[in-house]
Amino acid sequence: DPDRHVKVKQRGSVLNMLRRLDKIRFRGHKRDDFLDLAESPNASDTECGEEIPLKIPRTALPRDSEELRDPAGPGTLIMAAGVQDFNRTESDRLNEIKGHLEIALLEKHFLQEELRKLREETNAETLRQELERERQRRLELEQRVQEVLKTRSEEQPAQQPPKGQAQVNNGAARDRRGQGLCTRLQKWFYDRFGEYVEDFRFQPEESTVEAEEPLSARRLTENMRRLKRGAKPVTNFVKNLSALSDWYSVYTSAIAFIVYMNAVWHGWAIPMFLFLAILRLSLNYLIARGWRIQWSIVPEVSEVVEPPKEDLTVSEKFQLVLDVAQKAQNLFGKMADILEKIKNLFMWVQPEITQKLYVALWAAFLASCFFPYRLVGLAMGLYAGVKFFLIDFVFKRCPRLRAKYDTPYIIWKSLPTDPQLKERASAATVSRRLQTTSSRSCVSSAPAGLGRDEDSGRFHGTKKGNFHEIFNLTENERPLAVCESGWRCCLINRDRKMPTDYIRNGVLYVTENYLCFESSKSGSSKRNKVIKLADITDIQK
Repeated sequence: DPDRHVKVKQRGSVLNMLRRLDKIRFRGHKRDDFLDLAESPNASDTECGEEIPLKIPRTALPRDSEELRDPAGPGTLIMAAGVQDFNRTESDRLNEIKGHLEIALLEKHFLQEELRKLREETNAETLRQELERERQRRLELEQRVQEVLKTRSEEQPAQQPPKGQAQVNNGAARDRRGQGLCTRLQKWFYDRFGEYVEDFRFQPEESTVEAEEPLSARRLTENMRRLKRGAKPVTNFVKNLSALSDWYSVYTSAIAFIVYMNAVWHGWAIPMFLFLAILRLSLNYLIARGWRIQWSIVPEVSEVVEPPKEDLTVSEKFQLVLDVAQKAQNLFGKMADILEKIKNLFMWVQPEITQKLYVALWAAFLASCFFPYRLVGLAMGLYAGVKFFLIDFVFKRCPRLRAKYDTPYIIWKSLPTDPQLKERASAATVSRRLQTTSSRSCVSSAPAGLGRDEDSGRFHGTKKGNFHEIFNLTENERPLAVCESGWRCCLINRDRKMPTDYIRNGVLYVTENYLCFESSKSGSSKRNKVIKLADITDIQK
């Protein structure tokens, strides 16, 4: 058809676009990380040989123009084939441009990831803080340098006056000499005592947060062993004191008792304790130097220390954590009991116990005010020696005597801990409730004029209606006088999964033979519960 023609885009714009995309593609240094165009899934089969289809249209341009002028000529079929080839090359070009764009987007994403990693590695915040510190140091150094230059500039004209100043009067020269002497004195004082003055400069405290270690079975076991080794000297000292009081070694306890009482009588108790501390430190020094010195009233039993295993199974690790946790629980429980007893003693939790301590402190205060110190110290020292060596020995051998007459022991044992106080408070509330219910039962009892038959025929009802109709019981079954109005309670059904069916609030009634529960929700009587007292096998609080 001569009216039809083909509209072709100019090739110059396409080639310019390809050149720009090639520049974008080969801009980065990670070119090898991307697939080649020939290996790209979006590339066509003709992209590897770009030059062949490009040359064909160029050679056919004059011939095409001639055949377009003469549509009826013999080259019409050749022209149609050239147009098809040109269209195919254009689609290939578009596919190539698409591949270039995808590669450019991938390269952009890769560069953004690298930029983010570089920003995280540099940690600009710490660098900024270090830069601020260095800037402050530089300012301080500059200030010190300026001070030194000032002092030197003031000293130079005082030491080497120029020739023109020979005519200055004597008063000005004396002032200069005084200023030079003052600066020298300041410099000498700063050189000698400047370091000590800097030590008293107030600086803000730096709050350091210690990093917490994660939970580890091996670390927990090692910490418990360290605690046991660290507390071993204290426990050995307490054992030796207890052995002295128990007369474990009769000769050692007798010598210690005689020496102590003589020291107290002659006023040498404090020097004796200081001498014993010096002797202990001397023995520790010799032991640290390699001497084998072992002195103890109680013979030490060497415990077998098992070497820690490297590879533990899951069950062994779990059992190890349980053992350590049990020891820690018992240790912390004992420490908590001691601290709570001391706290309750001073906080007047039990006034009759704290009152004894209060009276004893007043007596000691008045004695220290009116009696000489030597007499008070002698009395306290003699009482402590007799109590430690004689009275405690008798009390430990006779527990019944100790429970009656050992006042410190009785006070310590009668001091409550916080859990014991909570138990007492709960027991007191329960007893008050029982008293109130018993009083209510006395008030709500039947009058004396009513007979048994009349009392049995009384109408008993609940909040929703007649008692017998709700629970389907006989008329002989009626609530007891204690719970005639019902007790508020809660029914827990562990077989149900829904929260509404799991817990039911309601009222509890007790008859001679049944336990009746009335649900507070309105509905059918299926929510109510009736249990025979004979079927109940166990009651738990």
